[in-house]
Amino acid sequence: MARFKLTLEYDGTPFCGWQRQTDRMSVQQALEEAIARFSGEIVATQAAGRTDAGVHALGQVAHFDLSKHWDPFRIREALNYHLRPHPVAVIECETVGAEFEARFSAKARHYEYRILNRRAPAALERNQVWHVPVPLAVAPMQEAAQLILGKHDFTTFRSAECQASSPIRTLDAFDVAGDGETIAISVSARSFLHHQVRSMVGSLKLVGEGKWSPTDFRAALDAAERARCGAMAPASGLYLTGVDY
Repeated sequence: MARFKLTLEYDGTPFCGWQRQTDRMSVQQALEEAIARFSGEIVATQAAGRTDAGVHALGQVAHFDLSKHWDPFRIREALNYHLRPHPVAVIECETVGAEFEARFSAKARHYEYRILNRRAPAALERNQVWHVPVPLAVAPMQEAAQLILGKHDFTTFRSAECQASSPIRTLDAFDVAGDGETIAISVSARSFLHHQVRSMVGSLKLVGEGKWSPTDFRAALDAAERARCGAMAPASGLYLTGVDY
């Protein structure tokens, strides 16, 4: 038995998310069908993060096992051939030990959220950004983000359907940077609650609009009440950019 680690890039727009569903195509299903086509084996893949419908990835990591050893280069080439026409690409493939698990071996996960901040809507990036037509002030958004770094109860920024046993998480990095019409929000932690990043970004937008102060943002966190969260940002602007092991 051989175990392989994949680094994946995908456009999440046409998928129901990473995880298999009975009625819609998922990234997991597309990948597992591609593996079966080249290897003849039915396998189960595990990912570092179960991205939601419409969420993209630049550095998703997954692993799977095959009964015999294959050259990693051949696996990458075969998968990229059989994944067509799905918008999924295998960037890297490598052999790993049996102890490696894409999800449980991860030490940190990194996400980026992209906002197009201009009056005109997106044409080429329609499903890759959150179009916000009203001006956003980046400096107070960055100030607010720094106020919630560290270990906290993130109930306010947690989906009501979240199945995690605890709302306690440690936020290692949370930065907001503006470059012309683009605002990029980068966030890092060992693990995240369901919808945590999109919920935090949705509330940061209120700070950028001047509807909340940075201290209001921190107060919403401290309240530990989902009702205190701003409207959640759409999936289209969110990217899983990398995973550390």
